[in-house]
Amino acid sequence: MSGRLKAVGWSIVFLAGGYALAILVLILFGKFTRPADAGSLTEAAIESTALLIGYGVFTWLVGIKALKLTAADFLGGGAAAARRKGTGGRGFGWGLALGAGLAAVAMLVAVPLGHAAWRSDGGTVPQWLATVLVTAVVMLPAALAEELAFRGVPLLALSRSFGRIPALVALATLFSYAHADNPSVTTLALINIGLAGIFLGLAFFTPGRLWTSTGAHLGWNLAIAALAAPVSGIPLPMPWLDYAPGRPSWLTGGAFGPEGGALAALCILSGAFLAGRRARREGTA
Repeated sequence: MSGRLKAVGWSIVFLAGGYALAILVLILFGKFTRPADAGSLTEAAIESTALLIGYGVFTWLVGIKALKLTAADFLGGGAAAARRKGTGGRGFGWGLALGAGLAAVAMLVAVPLGHAAWRSDGGTVPQWLATVLVTAVVMLPAALAEELAFRGVPLLALSRSFGRIPALVALATLFSYAHADNPSVTTLALINIGLAGIFLGLAFFTPGRLWTSTGAHLGWNLAIAALAAPVSGIPLPMPWLDYAPGRPSWLTGGAFGPEGGALAALCILSGAFLAGRRARREGTA
């Protein structure tokens, strides 16, 4: 029992401490109150940088120093993966392709089933490409920060004490709760974000570990943003394309974006199946 209490205690210290340090960083730089450009890429970059600092520091303090975790626990995989070079890069690429593909499928299927549609907003393709690139640069540290928070130290600590399934479910629930105040959020959206937490947790247990889960997280969010839909309820600027989600909202996601719809739920469950199968095949499940 003491081992389980220790795992829970250190997980709470990690999650609370990382968030508190991020808030402190924002206060020190005068960015704690939401700026006038709330929801912009600038604000997203500032907040994600603060979270990355907070959870990066506490990954070292709690994970490395207190719990004696190693870099291989976060970045490595099974014994077979450890013998191969480039595991991290392959894991990131696999996760990126999987996340982006699943998000794109959810949106494309909404066209015939929910009458979703794209139309030009007057911008140009070069403007779109440039914005997608900038968005990717901003989203990468944001994805990494959330992966450190929910698929890093707590997932390793809790899975070793309680087993992987209870750890995945508990942290996926927290991951969903962290998005409860997002614009246009619905019950189905929160359920889908919880499912996404399980999908990303399973991706973490593939050989690429944090590389893979971060790639999948980035791929999902970037594909949705590139196709001009809100990401978890937050609209981001995207020239050239405008996206109309169609109806019914429970199917397509409505104003929350694809993550709020049943089509996304099916895609996320497919991703969880593929990630779990990859982990078992590679000997890391």
